[in-house]
Amino acid sequence: MLRWLRGWVLPAAACQDAGPPGRYETLFQQLDRNRDGVVDIGELHEGLRNLGIPLGQDAEEKIFITGDIDKDGKLDFEEFMKYLKDHEKKMKLAFKSLDKNSDGKIEASEIIQSLQILGITISEKQAKLILQSIDSDGTMTVDWDEWRDYFLLNPVTDIEEIVRFWKHSTGIDIGDSLTIPDEFTEDEKMSGQWWRQLLAGGIAGAVSRTSTAPLDRLKVMMQMVKEGGIRSLWRGNGTNVLKIAPETAIKFSAYEQYKKMLTGEGQNIGTFERFVSGSMAGATAQTFIYPMEVLKTRLAVGRTGQYAGLFDCAKKILKHEGMGAFFKGYIPNLLGIIPYAGIDLAVYELLKSHWLDHFAKDTVNPGVAVLLGCGALSSTCGQLASYPLALVRTRMQAQAMIEGSPQLNMVGLFRRIISKEGVPGLYRGITPNFMKVLPAVGISYVVYENMKQTLGVTQK
Repeated sequence: MLRWLRGWVLPAAACQDAGPPGRYETLFQQLDRNRDGVVDIGELHEGLRNLGIPLGQDAEEKIFITGDIDKDGKLDFEEFMKYLKDHEKKMKLAFKSLDKNSDGKIEASEIIQSLQILGITISEKQAKLILQSIDSDGTMTVDWDEWRDYFLLNPVTDIEEIVRFWKHSTGIDIGDSLTIPDEFTEDEKMSGQWWRQLLAGGIAGAVSRTSTAPLDRLKVMMQMVKEGGIRSLWRGNGTNVLKIAPETAIKFSAYEQYKKMLTGEGQNIGTFERFVSGSMAGATAQTFIYPMEVLKTRLAVGRTGQYAGLFDCAKKILKHEGMGAFFKGYIPNLLGIIPYAGIDLAVYELLKSHWLDHFAKDTVNPGVAVLLGCGALSSTCGQLASYPLALVRTRMQAQAMIEGSPQLNMVGLFRRIISKEGVPGLYRGITPNFMKVLPAVGISYVVYENMKQTLGVTQK
């Protein structure tokens, strides 16, 4: 699980001394490397890189898709000028929406107010960092010329795309899939970027879960107390990997629907609505894939040779215990979603704000290391809160396999664990669970980044 950064776009401060037609012409000449009167995608890429404003392939292609009117794969000066004029109109609307007092300048207080409307709370210091990244004359305000120069060649279209600079992402997976689902812009949904990013995350999760499966099984074995022996450490991992795709797809689809239900048309989702939507989406996904959770646990704690595989395990459970066995532990699992997702989200936002307040100097981009650290720590805090419920869930799923063991419900198991093992018994197996966080995040991140490149997922 990782929280991914949506950074403020890079400045496009070329040609600041020319008025708009002159500005456009000067910029066009700088991009037209071979002086043939047209700019192709290669020249645009190289020219922007030389100007110090590489936007990335996705943004450059978007400029061409919008600006190349005759679809010949090149932009002549007329097409280039029309694109920039149309884009300036959109940027003017975005500027006016931020300029709350209509004085022709954007101030820190207006940044804070606009972000609050989008459900993002930042401090005055953080708002000033954003202003500094755009402010070219050192006044700590941003006028229209500075705003236009900054966004001149970036194909963002509205204020929401501009100010969404931190967000969650399901791209990084540590095997605990209760977190807030990812969010995608309408443009990402239309372009197909969303399913490529989810696929990249799914593959990364599969590799990460497989790599840390021994620690995951050790956790389950310790939770069950009586099951011993270090063997078949990858037992149950196939089911764990198999459920990634349906769980992610259901969670993403449900999250989109719950967001629509909780927010009015045209409204932006706030932190509370995001948490509620994410929790409900997690509950919905868990409801559909929960039988696979039971199968994973049974395979993990089963004796060697007890089950021939996933289908054999399912068949034997159905024959000897009935359909209800596939939902044992469902209630504590469902209850665990709320503290996990809530604390995970709250701690992540707290850590992010702390970094911005105390360590950010000239950028609001914390970099990969900080993001990984925030994600690992927030996930760990979420696990501490929900782990007793996860332990009870596991024991309920597997207690039918222990001969002579009473089939206790959730409350009965809690009482039994506390009476026999004390409060520490509720956290049995949490050490290997913590041990897998950092390697899981690291492995998943490396695979995720490589898969995004392979699948053509571009960074914003």
